[in-house]
Amino acid sequence: MRFHTVKLRLVVALVCFLSLTWITFISSDGDSEDVPDVQTLYKRLKVMEKLGGQVHKDLKSIRERLNNASIASNQSQSFNTSSTRSLLADKWSPGKSGGQTFILPNIYIYMPHLTQHQDSLVPNVVLGRGRRGVSLVLGVPTVKRNKQNYLLSTLGSLLYGLTASQQQDLLIIVFMAETDWDFVNSTAETISRNFPAEVRSGLLEVVTPSQYYYPDFSKLRKTFGDSKERVKWRTKQNLDFSFLMLYARDKGTYYVQLEDDLVAKADYYESMKNYANQQASKQWLFVEFSQLGFIGKMFRSRDLPMIAEFFFMFHADKPIDWLLDHILWVKVCNPEKDKKDCEQQKSALKQVFKPSLFQHVGLHSSLSGKLQKLKDKDFGKQTLHRPHSNPQAELNTSMKHYQQHSLQRLYDGLDFFWALTPVCGDYIVISFPKPMHLKGYLFRSGNIETVSDKFSNTTVEVLPGNATTGQHLPSDNSDSVGGFITIGAFENGIAEGVFDEGLQPISALRLVVQSDSDVWALLSEVHIRV
Repeated sequence: MRFHTVKLRLVVALVCFLSLTWITFISSDGDSEDVPDVQTLYKRLKVMEKLGGQVHKDLKSIRERLNNASIASNQSQSFNTSSTRSLLADKWSPGKSGGQTFILPNIYIYMPHLTQHQDSLVPNVVLGRGRRGVSLVLGVPTVKRNKQNYLLSTLGSLLYGLTASQQQDLLIIVFMAETDWDFVNSTAETISRNFPAEVRSGLLEVVTPSQYYYPDFSKLRKTFGDSKERVKWRTKQNLDFSFLMLYARDKGTYYVQLEDDLVAKADYYESMKNYANQQASKQWLFVEFSQLGFIGKMFRSRDLPMIAEFFFMFHADKPIDWLLDHILWVKVCNPEKDKKDCEQQKSALKQVFKPSLFQHVGLHSSLSGKLQKLKDKDFGKQTLHRPHSNPQAELNTSMKHYQQHSLQRLYDGLDFFWALTPVCGDYIVISFPKPMHLKGYLFRSGNIETVSDKFSNTTVEVLPGNATTGQHLPSDNSDSVGGFITIGAFENGIAEGVFDEGLQPISALRLVVQSDSDVWALLSEVHIRV
């Protein structure tokens, strides 16, 4: 702003200098030796009056331009977490008319209360590393629920089975749509405790809005016969989704809108990315990876400002899934043609992927008293275990399995192994009829429906073929008990590695639990690579 003030002073000085020069020039045209008569003075006065009016007009125009430039400078900063930035859907329009510059519509027009606090649009990044440049960004809005909370289960489902390269090409943003800092901090700590590696790497972010972001919901008008509470709920949801979209708009190629009470299919990442790449040349607005509500809607990130602005424009009028359908109508439907033609045109902008990749599981809605019993019929059944052709072996375990989910059925590729709560010293032993050369191993715990039932603080140990022992079962927690050598451990529910040539051939493998667990333990995959 200081720069603009200096600039204004220089322009005024220049105009004044030119005016005086012009007057002096006019004066020099007359007889310099004679005293000017009344007629000459009158002419000079008219010239000065004309110049004064022009200077006044010029100064007014300059002042208006500088004021508008100052507003645009404050408003057109990009929206991220490194500094206080504002949330605009568009930037300056270069067009001019009558000496005035037009500013395109922005969030402040639809939500004027935001102008009362300069930090009303600053996101509070509770957890995050500023990750950008990924292929997929998943937005997971969440709120405080009076009954069951599904957030950790949902995150576990989204993270389950991701490869290292997929984790590097993905960003999951948890948008905590609350201004209660005690609740926000408590939830963030819970996420950090349950997903420490994902938080450290930047794969998981937790963001909240400013306390000044939301309008006065008591002033909303009731529509469609909805109760005041329901109108507030759907209006806030519109604002939450819009905020999240604009926060995520420059972080990846595609943005996927999710909710905090769902399960995902194990291959959801690969399926979404491959389909989006296949459809890249088509002019779709969004892809549906679930048939329910707003779950699983994928957008190109470049379209998010337009979509969010439409939502802001009508945030207090209709539910967000209705507004999304209205965008399609506005874009392609011809009022002079029938409804059938309209639906055909809209279907070109709305791609549908089957089978669905996400299933809604929450029974209790975030709207108090509302039950959500809807299920996506196209979701199908989940893959709860991954079968492999493992070498022949004798199995032994100290853990009691639940119902038919035995260790033998897992090893044979028929089922998963589900054990009651492990305690320190519990074990699984895989003994081969005779020592054999092995390439590597993979033990995966938990599955898409029971993501929390994982092995933790559990070691992987190997018995070399040249070791002799009459008992493969551990008698205490020390290394090399009975000739076994510790070669790995479970990390985030997975143990994976290769066998050193110096250990070959191998007589047996075993898993040993090193501390008591708080939950049951489930093995969904065992792969002994020969």
